[in-house]
Amino acid sequence: MFHQLNETLSRKDCLMKEGTIVDATIIAAPSSTKNNENQRDPEMHQTKKGNQWYFGMKAHIGVDRKSGMVHTVEATAANEHDITCTSQLLHGEETVVYADAGYTGVGERPEIKNGHEQVEWKIALRHSTIARMKDGPEKDAVVQAEHEKASIRAKVEHPFHIVKNLFGFHKVRYRGLAKNHSLLYMLFASANLVLYSRQVVLQQGS
Repeated sequence: MFHQLNETLSRKDCLMKEGTIVDATIIAAPSSTKNNENQRDPEMHQTKKGNQWYFGMKAHIGVDRKSGMVHTVEATAANEHDITCTSQLLHGEETVVYADAGYTGVGERPEIKNGHEQVEWKIALRHSTIARMKDGPEKDAVVQAEHEKASIRAKVEHPFHIVKNLFGFHKVRYRGLAKNHSLLYMLFASANLVLYSRQVVLQQGS
């Protein structure tokens, strides 16, 4: 359903091929061992984000730079680093990819260098890197460039917001990654429909 919907959206010029935004979000899983196996889901794992620990999975998505619609969905355990899933989030025809600072160095990974040589990587600089820069025109130019990259990357938050807040997918529904991955396909396909309907309304209003 996800791929058939995206083919339809592509024919309507809603999904372009030039640019992709990649990102990931944590979906919590029950940590309770009160079940028949007396154990937590073995395919879910614990990870630390900031000063807080989470147990669950990660939803990784590749989003069209123009429309903000999702063209690729992957699922991993929560402790899988975002950067390791990057090549799986690209459709192969991108000329530019946007990502946050967690993807720093992605362009040097072997699976990227051997298959996506044409890509220009627009990775956010770490705040500490900018803070160390001397005030002046050069820093101002970097800050402006970072602002422009951030305004594009913000589109990746829209499908996450729809799935988590509009559809209420804050916690996994099933044990194991496979079933939850299938559910993610359905949820992000539905999110694409929401985004498309909003675009239609805006076009009709103008």
